[in-house]
Amino acid sequence: MKLNPQQAPLYGDCVVTVLLAEEDKVEDDVVFYLVFLGSTLRHCTSTRKVSSDTLETIAPGHDCCETVKVQLCASKEGLPVFVVAEEDFHFVQDEAYDAAQFLATSAGNQQALNFTRFLDQSGPPSGDVNSLDKKLVLAFRHLKLPAEWNVLGTDQSLHGENLYDLQTHFKFVIFLFF
Repeated sequence: MKLNPQQAPLYGDCVVTVLLAEEDKVEDDVVFYLVFLGSTLRHCTSTRKVSSDTLETIAPGHDCCETVKVQLCASKEGLPVFVVAEEDFHFVQDEAYDAAQFLATSAGNQQALNFTRFLDQSGPPSGDVNSLDKKLVLAFRHLKLPAEWNVLGTDQSLHGENLYDLQTHFKFVIFLFF
């Protein structure tokens, strides 16, 4: 078995292709699963048969950057589930995850939320902005934020005294994410 790619961002959601060895070719009555075994989490994903020697799945999200074991498991009616092959797979932090962390820790800080300056420093080419935006939304959903966190920060001094500034700030932040 060979996995392609051999890594995924922490928030997952990318297609992983499984190239099977000659002896592991897909039979019609066999169901294959991938089990991702990390230090603290395990994920089980179904696969889709692309051809007799190729399967696909969607990488799950994971809780930390690490190398995990991926087991290709097979199931056939009347037989126990068995491990067909095993390979290493890496969960990594990418630029979208970095950007999501930056935005989350900068909530309520007008100066820090100057996202244009942030992008200039870490800089995707202009054609990659749409792709980064989609990845950023996925990464932001994957962050573990405290229950009291909100996109406007925790500044309690904004009790409706300057509603216009609050609405402008909120529209700016929404524009960044969508």
